[in-house]
Amino acid sequence: MINRVVLVGRLTKDPELRYTPNGIASCRFRLAVNRPFKNEGEQQADFISCVAWRKQAENLANYIRKGGLIGLEGRIQTGSYEGQDGKRVYTTDVVADSIQFLEPRNSTVGSQGPSNHESSTNTSGQYQGSSQGQYGGQNNQPSYTRADEDPFANSKGPIEVSEDDLPF
Repeated sequence: MINRVVLVGRLTKDPELRYTPNGIASCRFRLAVNRPFKNEGEQQADFISCVAWRKQAENLANYIRKGGLIGLEGRIQTGSYEGQDGKRVYTTDVVADSIQFLEPRNSTVGSQGPSNHESSTNTSGQYQGSSQGQYGGQNNQPSYTRADEDPFANSKGPIEVSEDDLPF
């Protein structure tokens, strides 16, 4: 069974951050996602209810505002509850597993999210855009080159490649 969702859209209003009685952060928000076709020259959109949990929820509420462009990967979750009128209400939400902020901080009115390189994802200790170590001191671990940096910037002279190094 597969239950995966990938969305790119804009927030329809500021995210709502709440905490459970156990202190776990939860953030509900709605994404406006354009449909891939136009109806009589007019673009149509779907408005999709989403929820994020824990640190992702806090980052979303702190850095993104109404109109902010985000990408999200997650899963569809359905549920139901009894409404105030006694009728059963059915819900469908996208539960976000990973959220990417897709615009620089100052590109949208009211949006203050980080740039593409400093996004809100479950990074589990991956590069976070700082040259310091995990606790703020100098990083004594081996240095790794980021993919967008020039690995040959400090080399002197041309790089010699022999015929044996070529794959063809």
